[in-house]
Amino acid sequence: METSRAIVLTGFGSYDKLRVQEVPVNAPKDDQVRVKVEACGLNFADLMMRQGIYKYSSKPPCVQGMECAGIVEAIGDHVTNLKVGQRVICATGRGAWSEHVVASASHVVPMPDGMSFEEGAAIPVNYGTAYLMLFRCAHLKEGQSVLIHMAAGGVGIAATQLAKSVPNVTLFGTASASKHAVIKEYGIDYPIDYRTTDYEVEVRKISPDGVDIVLDPLAGKDFKKGFNLLRPLGVTVLFGAANLLQENKGYFNLAKQWFQTTSFDPFQLMEKNRTVSGFLLSTLTTHPDTTHAMKELVRLYNEGVVKPRVDSVFSFEEIGEAQKRMHDRLNVGKIILVPRKTKTEPSADADAKTDEKPVEDGEKSNDGATENETKEEATAAAE
Repeated sequence: METSRAIVLTGFGSYDKLRVQEVPVNAPKDDQVRVKVEACGLNFADLMMRQGIYKYSSKPPCVQGMECAGIVEAIGDHVTNLKVGQRVICATGRGAWSEHVVASASHVVPMPDGMSFEEGAAIPVNYGTAYLMLFRCAHLKEGQSVLIHMAAGGVGIAATQLAKSVPNVTLFGTASASKHAVIKEYGIDYPIDYRTTDYEVEVRKISPDGVDIVLDPLAGKDFKKGFNLLRPLGVTVLFGAANLLQENKGYFNLAKQWFQTTSFDPFQLMEKNRTVSGFLLSTLTTHPDTTHAMKELVRLYNEGVVKPRVDSVFSFEEIGEAQKRMHDRLNVGKIILVPRKTKTEPSADADAKTDEKPVEDGEKSNDGATENETKEEATAAAE
C-alpha cells in the first residue's frame, strides 16, 4: 500500500501530540480525486481539536487539516470536471495535512493561473465562511452597513473584501489599535478599538439607528449588544463563541456567558423585526451552496475582489511552531503549512509589538472560532 507523510494527531494535548508520520494513501474511488498537496491552511479549530475541546474532532490518531491546494495526480472513473495535472483547491473538512489527499471531486475546484498554492489553501475556510454568512445568511445588499468583529483575522479580512464588492456598503470593524492600519487598508471604514471603547456606543455615534448586519464570533454579552445594534430587518450571524471559551474563572462565569447568549425573548424578533442566524461551515461540506461559494470565490479572485493575506509559511515539521504563533496572537492573516519547505519570514506588521497577553498552550483561548483569529482578530471563526 502507498503511504504519505502527514501530520498525525496522536492524542489530545500539547504540541508534542502532533507528529509527522507515514500514513496509508488510497486510490480514488469513482467520484474522487487524489491530490499531491503543495500547501495547507491552519485554522483555530485545528488548535481546539488538538486540545480535545472541539465538538467535531476525530478520535486520535488522525490526520487534521480542513483545506489544501495542490495538483491532481489521479481521478476516479466518474470524474469528468477535473484532470490529472490540474492545479486545484480542496475543501477536505479533515485530513488535509498530508502530502497526498483523496477528496470528493465535488469539494475540489480548479485554481486560477495567477493564484499561488499558499493563496489557494487560504480560501476554503475563511472565505467560504465569510461568503456564505454575508450572501446566504444575511443577504447583503447595496447601501447596507455591517459590523465585523475581529476584523484583522482570517474571516474578518475575507468578510471585509467580500462586503466591499457590494456598492456603498459601510463597514465597522473591531480590532486592537495596532491592527487599525491593516483593517483600513482592506476596507474597514470605521475601525474601533474594542479594548478601550464601547463599540456599541461608537457605532451609534456614526450611525444612530445601528447597522443592518452583525457578524458575531463572540457570543455571550456581545451577542446581546450586537442584537441591540440591529436596525429593523437586520440580521446577526452567530458563528463562534469566543467569550465562552475565554472564561477561566469557573463554571459560574461560563454559565453566565451562555445565559447571556441564549436568554432573549423570541417575541422580540417579531416586535423589533430582527433576525438571528447561526453558521458553522464544518457541518455544510455537502451542501450545494458550499460548492457554489467555492466557484464564486475563484471568480472573485480573478476579478481582484478576493486576495488572501498570507501571514507566514511553515513546514510540516514546524507544526508546533506554527500553532504556537497562532496561540501567541502574532499572526495577521493566514498561517500556511507546506510538506517540506521551511517557513517564510512573517510580514513586518504581523510581528508588531502588542500589549496583549499571549495564550498559553493548553489554556482555553478567548477565541472561539476556527479560523486563525484571536480575541481581537479571530478567524474564523466558528471552524
